[in-house]
Amino acid sequence: MTGLKISELIENNEDWIKEKLKTDKNYFTKLSKGQNPRYLMISCSDSRVPLNSMLKAEPGEIFIHRNIANQINMTDINFLSVLEYSIEHLFIKHIIVVGHYSCGGIAAAVDGVDQGLVENWITPVNDIYNKHNEELSKIKDTQKRMDRLSEINVLEQAKNLIKIPIYQRALKRKKYPMLHAWIFDIYTGKIIQQDLCFNEFIQNGLLPEDYVSYFEDNLL
Repeated sequence: MTGLKISELIENNEDWIKEKLKTDKNYFTKLSKGQNPRYLMISCSDSRVPLNSMLKAEPGEIFIHRNIANQINMTDINFLSVLEYSIEHLFIKHIIVVGHYSCGGIAAAVDGVDQGLVENWITPVNDIYNKHNEELSKIKDTQKRMDRLSEINVLEQAKNLIKIPIYQRALKRKKYPMLHAWIFDIYTGKIIQQDLCFNEFIQNGLLPEDYVSYFEDNLL
């Protein structure tokens, strides 16, 4: 792909404004009045994962937090602030952790390449790799092994989120932001939903017994 010049970015913005106003002359007036997103998405920072455009979502429909390899870290104040604000002030209905194939952060965690702060940030991914080494070592193709690790990582991050006190407080108040784990298949453009096995968390007391039935009744 050819990189856009700064001047082209500005021109594209002008074109975008014209397109929006052609459809609705009050578009930006309405947009300025506030946001009411239904979804919080926690995604990788990778520039090839265009959340709004790949889902055909308009501004104001998705609240987004991004970091390398879509990590959910109990000590990340930035993420915790986003999570708290989205649950307690925006009243979002769904939280979606979005990983993707061909993730550089995932590969770097396994390769152990010296990448400064990035290497420190993705250390938990290396721990996940070691935890699931028996399964992953059977996958001989390196890229397929890393893509499988991306799937496992997105599930592990979603599980981390369930344990965070902010999320647990919401559950106790009978506010159930429904949790999802997705993989963006960068080779085809498709979203692949991952199975979170909620019953395991219900049995361990981390989710209420009616979580799954609530999920089924309130999927929209």
